[in-house]
Order: sequence, then C-alpha cells, then structure tokens
Amino acid sequence: MILHPGILALFLSSLLISLMTIYAASCGFMILRRWDIDSGSELQLALERRTCLISSIASYLLALQLLSLFLFIQTADSISHLFVGAMCAVGTLTVNSFGYPTLLLKVLNFILAGLWLILNHADNRGYDYPLIRAKYLLLLIMAPFILTETVVQCIYFTGLKPDIITSCCGTLFSQGSRGIASEILAIPTAPMKILFYSCMAATLAAGARLFLKGKGSYIFAIMSGVTFVISIASIISFISLYFYEMPSHHCPFCILQKEYGYVGYPLYALMSLGTITGLGVGLLQPFRKKETLGMIIPAIQRKLAAVSLFSFFIYTLIASWPILFSSFNLKG
Repeated sequence: MILHPGILALFLSSLLISLMTIYAASCGFMILRRWDIDSGSELQLALERRTCLISSIASYLLALQLLSLFLFIQTADSISHLFVGAMCAVGTLTVNSFGYPTLLLKVLNFILAGLWLILNHADNRGYDYPLIRAKYLLLLIMAPFILTETVVQCIYFTGLKPDIITSCCGTLFSQGSRGIASEILAIPTAPMKILFYSCMAATLAAGARLFLKGKGSYIFAIMSGVTFVISIASIISFISLYFYEMPSHHCPFCILQKEYGYVGYPLYALMSLGTITGLGVGLLQPFRKKETLGMIIPAIQRKLAAVSLFSFFIYTLIASWPILFSSFNLKG
C-alpha cells in the first residue's frame, strides 16, 4: 500500500461516513416503524432527540462525502508518477480492477448525498419533521452503496503497488480502445456539439420556466440528469480537445492538471452542482402538499433552480471559451 496524505484522508473519511451510516440506518428502521409526531410517549421523545443528533452529524459527514469525490480524483492524479505508463488519474485508476468501480460509486454517492442534504434542509424548515420518514428512507437506500464504496476503495488503495506498469490516457481514450469511451469517440464532433448545446439550452429554458412560473419541476429535474450525462460525454468528445489544442487527446482527467490551469475542477464542480440542485427540484416536488411545507418548498425549489441555472450557465461559458476564442480548429 502507498502512504499518501490523500489516501489516509480518504480512509478516515470513509470510515467515519460508514460508521455514521450504520448507526443512522439502525435508527432509521425504528423511525420508519414507530415515528408518531402526535405521540408524547417516552419512545417518541427519545426518537426526536436522536434524530436531531443524527441529522446534524449526517449533514457534516455527507458534505464530506461530496468533497471526497474530488479528493479521490486529485489523489489519483497526484500519485500517477509512481506507476510506469501513467500520465494522469487514468493510469492510476487502471492499476487494478477496483479503480473505476470506486470512482463510479463515489459519483453515485456524491449525487445521493447531495439530494439527502437538500431533503434534510427542507425537513428542518418544518416544525413537525414533515420529511423525517423520507430522509431516513433515503439514508437506508444510501447505506449499502456507501458501505460498498468503503470496501471497494479500501481494496483499491491496498492493492496499489509502486512501479506497476499501467496504461496511459491516450490508450484508453482513443477510438481503437474498448468500452463506452470508444463509442463516444465514434460519434462525429459536429453532432455532439449540436446535442450538447441543444440539451443545455433546453435545460436552461426549463429552469427559467420553473424559476419564473413555478412550473415544470419534473421536466427540469429530468433535463438536469440528462445534461449531466451529455456534459461528461461532451468533455470526452470535444470540449477537452479545445483546452489541450490536440485533436487526438480526449482524456477527461488531464484538464485537472496545472498545465491547463486546473480548469477541470470548476468544470466538474459546476456540472455537479447544477445536476444535484436540478434533481433536488424534482425530489421535493411530491412534498409540496405537506401542510407545513406548502409555502416553504416552492421557495426552496426556486432557489435550487437559480443555483442550477447559474451553475450550468457558467459551466457552458467556461467550456465554450476556448471553442470561441482559441485558434484551434477541430474538424469532424
């Protein structure tokens, strides 16, 4: 195993989040079965005290879960020099078969953690814990994914051995490679540009409609999720090429490096923030009928829509800047 501050921090954060998840899940079963806000029983009072503690701890640790995704990618990138053939995080993630599964689990838990924080915020605005069952049900759904991530990440890091020969990003993100990356690269760049900007325009239009008229929550949520997928594919297909100014360099990780001004971090952060807040709008929609949240949830949805719109818009500006103003010309 390689000793590195980032790896140690990821181990510690995963352990804390997993322990919190186990404890919260055990309490969640009791809350889902026995919660009764109208009851003054000793059990109900104990559950109310316990849920306040769990919600507070979970808020901080799930915020840490959000940060752990970027820490994981940054750590993978920073130790790539230890492996023969690696030039960025791609090489590090392919040292063994647990690298990309860990990354995918972290992306999934990133989204789930963000949605839980939105749900918890809405619940805290109501005086009668109106979303208590919903947010503990979401915690129970998250639990197996978080625990699996912790185990897979542990196996991945303990399996890292210095001087292992691995593959570089040029090999994995090329049309001759196998997998979903090669399928994305097989699509001509012109149709991908049209798809990206059309999808982004539709998402921004849906968000503006929701913000101004309060309508189309589910449409905006769906479009936010679709935009997330299309945006990642577009980074691989053509966006990254304009930053690299190389027609054959499709790596989605190299843009995180110093040579390109670390531009990948704001790109991925804005894309993720826009997606989570957009999905959060749809998540809250079924609870607008709750008596104590009737006026609160629409206001929260408008704020989420505003954050999502801003994030997607700035993301598009950053992604489009080199396309519009660099001398690099991409054909296809």
